[in-house]
Amino acid sequence: MSTRSTSEQSDPVIESRDDLLAPMIGGEKPKASWRIGTEHEKFVYHRETHQAPSYAEDGGIRDLLLALEKYGWKPVEEIGPDGTKNVIAMSGKDGTVSLEPAGQLELSGAPLDNLHETCAEAGRHLNQVKAVGAVTKTGFLGLGMWPDKARADLPVMPKGRYKIMMDHMPRVGDLGLDMMLRTCTIQVNLDYASEADMAQKFRTGLALQPLATALFANSPFTEGKPNGYLSYRSHIWSDTDPHRTGMLPFVFEDGFGYDRYVDYMLDVPMYFVFREGRYIDAAGLSFRDFLDGKLSVLPGEKPTASDWVDHLSTAFPEVRLKSFLEMRGADGGPWNRICALPALWVGLLYDQGALDAAWDLVKDWTIEERQMLRDAVPKEGLKAAIPGGGTLRDLAKDALAIAAQGLTARKRLNQSGDNETGFLDPLHEVVASGKTHAERMLDRYHGAWNGDVSHVYESESF
Repeated sequence: MSTRSTSEQSDPVIESRDDLLAPMIGGEKPKASWRIGTEHEKFVYHRETHQAPSYAEDGGIRDLLLALEKYGWKPVEEIGPDGTKNVIAMSGKDGTVSLEPAGQLELSGAPLDNLHETCAEAGRHLNQVKAVGAVTKTGFLGLGMWPDKARADLPVMPKGRYKIMMDHMPRVGDLGLDMMLRTCTIQVNLDYASEADMAQKFRTGLALQPLATALFANSPFTEGKPNGYLSYRSHIWSDTDPHRTGMLPFVFEDGFGYDRYVDYMLDVPMYFVFREGRYIDAAGLSFRDFLDGKLSVLPGEKPTASDWVDHLSTAFPEVRLKSFLEMRGADGGPWNRICALPALWVGLLYDQGALDAAWDLVKDWTIEERQMLRDAVPKEGLKAAIPGGGTLRDLAKDALAIAAQGLTARKRLNQSGDNETGFLDPLHEVVASGKTHAERMLDRYHGAWNGDVSHVYESESF
């Protein structure tokens, strides 16, 4: 989730609809300037007890963040709900290392030119946190959901927006607190050249999010037992908050563009306003009222450009638009999956021939068919039926072939002369076997693990 530490200086007040469109229009870039921004989360645990460390304990999350200073990272502070200053992130040349609500550790990577750089960045980060973890006696788990923790087992980080969100979540869904406390994801942020390019990428990416969910399915356990899903993390999003999640049918309508997305975001209820280093609770209030100076928690005050950017970060659809597009359908997972997710989407969306071919795979599906697939995938994975016949595994073969063609066309080579297609190898293996990572873990749970899910700490840690 987004990190802010201070109020923006010279932050203009929003005066017109053009100001609401500005972040999207400002995100347009020529193809030569398109970049790849990869984000990945992992669970942190005490090696001896497998418990999740709290923020302030010795060797806890704060100490873990501050220990990264030796690698050149700089602390980012925020005034917490109790009025004290807390380190809530570390900033550096590789982006930002931040904490999620229950102490999940996230790298929001820098915008990079190619997947070779992306994978090197992930490797640097994981080597650094593993080295720090050797001192703090903490480990890092690559899964989509805590396999053995109840909500009550988990700490809550002292970040203002998290308290507001946690207070609000039970009002709008049954599983929102699970989303915040018990899940991890991998996502990739991608650029677009124009409104038309954004719309085609948004539609294609949204239609194919169930494919990413299936390929990266990695959350089959809840509180030590199989939960009946391959991606329970994906299921959680279906009962988090209907006002700010989902497949966004309007994206597939004729004329979709920046204006329509602005209308959608104006209808998404607010969470907060950030002022003087603090978060003000505005949960459930209307940004439209804010535009009119009628926000009850800030009477007479109108929003700034930063308030709008903050608000854009509080919707959680399967694809999200800010000044770039976020692909959000994948569970957290092992090291090679961190490189595989951006490889999938860059291959499908960053070459026009590949983008056209990928859209051709899904363009004839109805809204109802898209939703049925999205609903089926958390349980069925690659076995889910697709519109027109066949299974998602059949579609995956075609999509991976298109992605490989798109990566080949990019001609981004490493020092050995290899292009980027090798980063798709873990996904080719999933499709060839027909088994997701979740199904492989379930096989071990019912076999060699003898029903003891604690073996994930040995097999799934970085």
